[in-house]
Amino acid sequence: MKMGGIIVGLVVVVVVAMSMNVAASEVHHVVGGDHGWDPNSDILSWSSGKVFRVGDKIWFAYSLAHGLIAELKSREEYESCNMSNPIMMYTEGLHTIPLEREGIRYFVSSNSENCKNGLKLHVEVQPKDSPSRASPITQNVVAAEPTSPSGSAHYGHSVILSILLCVIMVLAY
Repeated sequence: MKMGGIIVGLVVVVVVAMSMNVAASEVHHVVGGDHGWDPNSDILSWSSGKVFRVGDKIWFAYSLAHGLIAELKSREEYESCNMSNPIMMYTEGLHTIPLEREGIRYFVSSNSENCKNGLKLHVEVQPKDSPSRASPITQNVVAAEPTSPSGSAHYGHSVILSILLCVIMVLAY
């Protein structure tokens, strides 16, 4: 029975430690959700109500056939889809962009027609330690391969905890 008590104590410590870590975790936003960054995605609806905070990450998964992603400097460039002087061009089909400071960022499709049809995103990055958080603490998803933009499971704390529990159960018996 002594071994059983040790195992239960270990499980409790691990669960408490992981719970505290999850509260401080960043959110991984897969732009466009299951559809990714695609001309058929409704990026405006997807982003509506989402809260982006310092420390979060946005994931773009897109097909190069539909254009690249341009990050623009101003709202005017964003609204007019003016890509003549971008801050950055994302060219590989899959990008994780850390939101490292407060402020507004503008992303558009480099395909002018797609941009004018709504394939664009503006992100207002809020302070990390704001009292309310409209989006969940974690969205356990990772962007898929560039050729098929979609979300897939992210191996987070729950998977680690599940594996640890299985190992402990095997050792206990």
